[in-house]
Amino acid sequence: MKITVVCGNGLGSSLMMEMSIKSILKDLSVNAEVDHVDLGSAKGTPSDIYVGTRDIAEQLNSQAVNGTVVSLDNMIDKVAMKEKLSVALRELGAL
Repeated sequence: MKITVVCGNGLGSSLMMEMSIKSILKDLSVNAEVDHVDLGSAKGTPSDIYVGTRDIAEQLNSQAVNGTVVSLDNMIDKVAMKEKLSVALRELGAL
């Protein structure tokens, strides 16, 4: 299982979301590789799940990335992040 967190430049916000996702995965007892990239690199980064804020998720969908796209309304809301990530993990049979 690979999860890629995407933001505009692949620096600050995606790194912050990556750390939250790693914590959530630990709570859920799910083993996954988590990395972060910029939007331009996302299409060339094979992944099972792509996570980004709403605007980034829309762009990922328009790029037709080959994976499940999780759209976050608020990148610091760990409760909502866990809920949305759990749905994607269930769909993929990882939870």
